[in-house]
This record gives sequence, C-alpha cells and structure tokens, in this order.
Amino acid sequence: MVQLNALMGGLFILTVFGIVGTRQVFGTLRVFVLQSLILAASACILGYEYGSVHLFVVAAITLFTKAFLIPFLLYRMLSEEVHARREITQVLNIPTSLLVSAGLVICGYFIVRPLLDTGANVFTLVNLPIGVAAILVGGYVITVRREALPQLLGILTMENGAFFAAVCIAPNLPLMSELAAAFDVLIIALVVGLLAQRIHKHVGTTLVGKMASLKEE
Repeated sequence: MVQLNALMGGLFILTVFGIVGTRQVFGTLRVFVLQSLILAASACILGYEYGSVHLFVVAAITLFTKAFLIPFLLYRMLSEEVHARREITQVLNIPTSLLVSAGLVICGYFIVRPLLDTGANVFTLVNLPIGVAAILVGGYVITVRREALPQLLGILTMENGAFFAAVCIAPNLPLMSELAAAFDVLIIALVVGLLAQRIHKHVGTTLVGKMASLKEE
C-alpha cells in the first residue's frame, strides 16, 4: 500500500505539471480528469489502509463530480473551437512556466518539512508535500493564464491538492464536510463555465479581461 500510494503521488504531481504544460484547453481538461482519477485511487488506498469508510466516499464523490460531471458540463457549455483549436493565452511561455512550477514544488516541500520532521507516517510523507505543491502550482496557473476555463482548472487543481493532502491527515473527516466541498466545487465550475460561454458568445474569446465588454449600454 505504501508503494502504491507513492506511485499515485508521483502520477499526481505529473498531472499537475501536465496542466501547466498543456497548450490546448481540451487537453488540459483531460489531464484534470486523469488527476481526479489518481486522487480517487489514492483515497481508496488510504481508505483500505486506515479502514476508513469516509475515504471511500471521498473517492466516489471525486469520481462522480470531478472525473465525470464537471468535465461533461464544461465540454457541453463551451464551443468546439475553444476545446480543440485555440491555444491557451498566458503571460509566460510553457518552458518558463514548467521551471517556475518545479521551483514551487521544491518550495512546497520546504514549507511542510517542519511538519514532516515531527514523526509523520509514511503516507503523510508522500501526500502532504505533494498536496501543498499542487496548491502552489494551481495558484500559479490562475495567475499566468488569462482565460476563464484554464483559470478554473487552476482552482480545481488547488482543490485537488488540498484533498490529496487532507486524505492522509484527516481520513475520518465528516461526510457533510466532504459533500459541502464537492457541492461548492460543482457550483464554481458551473458559474465559470457559464461566464466563459457568455464571454465567448459576445466577444469571440474567453479572456477574462474582456468581461468589461459585457456591460449593459
């Protein structure tokens, strides 16, 4: 179980880099689906190890909301042009962004190192630094990307990182908290998806800087 969880951790951080390095919106969405599947697998592994039903519920919620429902809704709301042909507009180029992300991953490790030195178990040694790194990189994605959907995926990456760390720290988190978090994420995805659809319909782009064009005259 320790080795399987470490494998899931390595794959999870690779998907975080994949979201940073993917140029097309639809490709980024597919990487997010893979990331959510890995998160669900890690929750199942820890649920089996800790004997926690709550973590199996987390895995089921993650599979339904993040690996299926949210991608399906976003794909239906946004046009094929946005998904397949257009590249993501961002402040820094992909190689620079990957270097910055690598630096943030290292920073994430040093941020949580004092906690790891206090006798953390083998699962926390893997999940906590990777989860914090995903939060930092997700925040970076929000900062450098200028379009609504890629920024939303940055938010969802941060949320996935928080859950990846939380499943090893609080395996028996109350189910109401898990359901509330999943509902909040779904609402955020719907709102941003509708906003991106509205922007693209009126101004032919999903750049959030064009929101001023939606003002009533």
